[in-house]
Amino acid sequence: MKKYLVEFIGTFFLVLAVGMNVIGCDPHNFLPPIAIGATLMVMVYAGGHISGGHYNPAVTLAVWLRGRCATADVIPYWIAQILGALAASGVTLFLKGNSTATPGDLSPVPALVAELVGTFALAYVVLNVATAKNTAGNSFYGLAIGFTVVVMAFALGGVSGGAFNPAVATGITVMKIAKVSNLWIYLAGNFAGGALAALTFKFINPEDK
Repeated sequence: MKKYLVEFIGTFFLVLAVGMNVIGCDPHNFLPPIAIGATLMVMVYAGGHISGGHYNPAVTLAVWLRGRCATADVIPYWIAQILGALAASGVTLFLKGNSTATPGDLSPVPALVAELVGTFALAYVVLNVATAKNTAGNSFYGLAIGFTVVVMAFALGGVSGGAFNPAVATGITVMKIAKVSNLWIYLAGNFAGGALAALTFKFINPEDK
């Protein structure tokens, strides 16, 4: 139960950071990706020793496929992550006075590719710095994971919005930062990216079981 609570808390603060830094802010401001990535970093450091610090259903999928997450934990993790995203969305809308952003239009295929690539990068980094035998016990894993979000948001955010996380995608949809009609793009791209990262990790590291 503790690890599910940790996943709820970490996802809550990640989605809260997204909403508070995006709604009502200058779209050309370069600080939101840094703030969001830094939030993920500190939450990974805070909860990684308890739950693994996934805060992302696509990362949970990748870690499960890689063999470092129990099958019995996958659905509870997803539930905790989505509930954390929904709670953060409600708090954000309350603090922002129910302000709504104007969702941008996405080109489905480029956005899908961007979400797949960004999520692949994030999950691939997580698997290598937080689950690999050769990096066990390192102190940089949170920084590496958080800054992967930063660089992918800068690189791909203009194409897809830069969710790279089905829980974040749910949150930005509830907060009307993204259109409901685009949710499938995030879900398909994110889960595909996580699965591909796990398969790639296992191909490169066949001895790391």
